[in-house]
Parts: sequence; structure tokens; C-alpha cells
Amino acid sequence: MMMRLVFAALVAFALPAQAEIPIQAVKSPGGITAWLVEDHGIPFTALEIRVRGGTSLDPVDQRGVVNLMTALIEEGAGDLDAQGFANARDALAAQFRFEAGMDGIGISAQFLTENRDEAMDLLLLALTEPRFDPDAVERVRGQVLANIRSNMKDPDTIAARQFNRMAFGAHPYGSSGDGTEESVAGLSRADILAAFKGTLSRDRLYVAATGDITAQELGLLLDKLLGNLPAKGLPAPKRADWALNGGVTVVDFPSPQSLVYFGHQGIKRDDPDFFAAFILNEILGGGRFSARLMTEVRDKRGLTYGIGTYLAPQDYAEMVLGQFSSANGTTAEAIAIVKAEWARIASEGVTEAELAATKTYLTGSYPLRFDGNARIARILVGMQTEGLPIDYAQSRNALIEAVTSSDVARVAKRLLNPDALHFVVVGQPEGLQTNP
Repeated sequence: MMMRLVFAALVAFALPAQAEIPIQAVKSPGGITAWLVEDHGIPFTALEIRVRGGTSLDPVDQRGVVNLMTALIEEGAGDLDAQGFANARDALAAQFRFEAGMDGIGISAQFLTENRDEAMDLLLLALTEPRFDPDAVERVRGQVLANIRSNMKDPDTIAARQFNRMAFGAHPYGSSGDGTEESVAGLSRADILAAFKGTLSRDRLYVAATGDITAQELGLLLDKLLGNLPAKGLPAPKRADWALNGGVTVVDFPSPQSLVYFGHQGIKRDDPDFFAAFILNEILGGGRFSARLMTEVRDKRGLTYGIGTYLAPQDYAEMVLGQFSSANGTTAEAIAIVKAEWARIASEGVTEAELAATKTYLTGSYPLRFDGNARIARILVGMQTEGLPIDYAQSRNALIEAVTSSDVARVAKRLLNPDALHFVVVGQPEGLQTNP
């Protein structure tokens, strides 16, 4: 039997980096839909499953239950305890990953063709008969609690959670999907089992596969693997109301530098202006050294090692967010520059040279994302959850090229509001205090 060393090699030498990939829409005999990219050059398949909902489905008094449940799915199933399940998975040279995010649960599987049936039988066991043994629950609960305690000392996490708490209040977006020490400590096995039954359901499935599998084989596999999940899950939360005005919130934290997390409301992923906003953000605060904020805050003044912004369209709210660190004595100056650049691009737009250079970067770098079966499967699932068409990988660069400087200028005026920016500062910044 081939071992993990061979498995790793197959991952590394999967599909070539290209956006021109032949994506098939597959519908199983039982009605489960999926996107597939066949590649029979190597005996390996990557399967990606996304279940919309995630930790936002936590009951109000059980924050963290979906996260804990997800971490336990692989900790024993059927007649296999946690060690037995791990041994069976490793003997097949298979890889499974279960992750809980705010808007969804991700299930990843990678397996060799010769072990496909056995690997899927094992995954089916995890998805239908998880054990949630008391010893496994307590062990994983301890890991989650340790992570919660660690995050309480991490400036990045403190800043983001403070921002979200003020922005979204009692909505699930206003608190961490990890839960609190108190809420996680109070979760029972019955709570975990209820979360499992309420979150993994067929009405919110998105599936993609890449590699050595045909459409017919995939359809039969999906019916076997997912066909017996509950038809419907827990109701989705309502849209998150925005409650955060512009200003500064200082969180005292003993450190020679301050961590600054900032933003305001953003733009939906399906908004007709999204691509113009995407290009706008890349010019203003994208990760490249040519971005305006990087130039003004880092290169010209040396106030930070790095600064970046990004669009964050979530299922129930949208934001434009950014982050940087600066010495306590220079944090106030850096914040003033961010606001000034925010205002300048909102009033003046961007230059033709900036637009052309950004288009070249965005269109040239896009095909490099498609650099392996597992990553392609994740991209295809992401496209589905965002409501994108199946030919998006081919049409995306044309949509980027179609954006004009007038489009960017118009969207900058619509989207960017320096007075609405709120800065959460974790540190001991000089000359700054919480306001309003």
C-alpha cells in the first residue's frame, strides 16, 4: 500500500497552475449537486464539502458548541474510538479536515484512488455515527479552553473581538465562535449531539472534487456519503445590524507597540460594484508595497512594518477592515495618515497608472491560485457559496479588465467614509483615548 510520503508527492504535483480548468456540474442520482474537475493523470482525489451556517448557528446560551462539535467529529466514530479512527485513516494514507467558521463548516478529504471506497466508508462513519465519547469530549474541550485563554492575551484577537462586539452586539458576529470559558465549560454531550444534528444538513451543502474520479463515480459517492444527512438544519440567523460609529477605542495592554484594527461597513459580494471596490481596496491597502497606505505609513514615515486592508463580505454583514502595528508614540500619527488617505482616495479616485498596474497584478496572479487538487476544490466550493457562475474562473479576469477609473472613483465615494472609520487600539498609545 502506498504511504503518506507518496500521498504528499501527489498533492505537490497535482493540476498545473491555470485558470482555464474544465469544470463540470454534477448531479447525483439522489439530487446532490457538485462541481468537478477531472484529472486522471495521478491516482488521487480531493473532495471539499462546505455546509453553510457554521458557528453563527450556536444557540444563544451555548456559544462555542458548533466549534467544539466540529473538532470532535474525527475523534471516534462507529465502533472506532479516537485512536482506532486515526489508525484506520492513516492506514489508508487519507487526510480529513473538519473546520468551523462563522458562516460555515468545512469538510476536506484527500485520498488515493486505490483506497477511495475504504476512505469514504470511514468518512461516512464520521459524518453519520460520531461517538462523542466522554474522554474525547473532555480532552478536546481542554484544548478549546486553552486556545480561548491564549487568545485573551493576543493583541490581534483582542482587537478583532472588541471591534466585532461593538459593531454587532448580540448577533453571533458580535462574539467569538470559540465561545467563552464559561460557555464551553457548560456544554454537555447532549448539546454537542444536538449541534451535530442541526448543522450538517443537505439543504445547505456545497461540494467540489478534483482529481481521479469521473462524474458518475462522484455522483454515487455523494449519495452514499451525504444522502442520509438530515434534509434541513437549524434556522439561519437574521442579518446583523451595524452599531459602530466612527471613533477610537483604546484597550489597555502592556506593550511597547499598539495593535490597531480598523474599519467600517463594506459591500456585498454580489453587488455590481464589487469588482471596482476590489480594485479600489488593492490600490488603497492591498498587501503589495505599492499600495497607498503601505507607501504613506511604512515607506515614507517608517511608522509600521506593514499595513493592509481587505473587503470582508460575510453572509449577514459586510465590512472593509484593516490592521497595522506601530510604536505607542507613533500610533496616533499613523491613524491620522490612514484617515487622510481614506479621504483622499474617496475624493480624488485613482490614477490611470495605478489602475493599470493593479489590473496587471490581479489578472496575472489569479491563475497561480489553481496550484493543486485540494486548493482547486476549495476554490470551487468558495465560488459556489458566493453564488458565482461555473465559468467564473474563465470570466473573472475580463471582469477585472472592464473596470474603469471612473468606476473606481464612483465606488470610492460610495464606499469609503473616513468619518465612519472606527479604530480599536490595543496597547498604550500616547495621545489617544477612547472616543466617542
